[in-house]
Amino acid sequence: MAETHPKADLRRYLQEGRDALLWKLDGVSEYDVRRPLTPTGTNLLGLVKHLASVELGYFGDTFGRPFFGEDPPPWWYTREGADPNGDMWATADESREEIVGLYRAAWEHSDATIAALPLDATGQVPWWPEERREVTLHHILVRVITDTQRHAGHADIVRELIDGSVGYLPGKDSLPPEDRAGREEHRRRVERAARQAADG
Repeated sequence: MAETHPKADLRRYLQEGRDALLWKLDGVSEYDVRRPLTPTGTNLLGLVKHLASVELGYFGDTFGRPFFGEDPPPWWYTREGADPNGDMWATADESREEIVGLYRAAWEHSDATIAALPLDATGQVPWWPEERREVTLHHILVRVITDTQRHAGHADIVRELIDGSVGYLPGKDSLPPEDRAGREEHRRRVERAARQAADG
């Protein structure tokens, strides 16, 4: 059996989720990258901004390595009166480059924490209830990977709703080898089965 490197394995799955999410922004117009496509307002750029805040909070504040100084952005959880959804969308004044840049800076900050600490290092999640606030780096890595992959899945669906683009990563689409016509036929087959089941 090959030698295992748990921290490297976790870090690789985190990076795959990060890359998958950012790929979903490629070739999308300024409007489409921001517009809400679900009743709760889910949008591509908001998912990136949210995951930047997830990483900066969990790998930064939790382990005493804050990213923001005395003057965090207006949407940051420590700001009094911050919009509770402030990290889930981009204002007209926030550029795509700014938000993607923040996400990449969050990666660097997180990766430095991951490299510096052992998996059993402990920290305190400031916004969690006191009785379960203490966590390990291992716990936080698993949590952030799960959150990142979940939101990358949301981005898959949002991007497909925008222009029909599908796939996990460039060169790794994780889909059956079908063209658009094949996918449309598959969708019709699924729709027929759903109607037949509903009709009893």
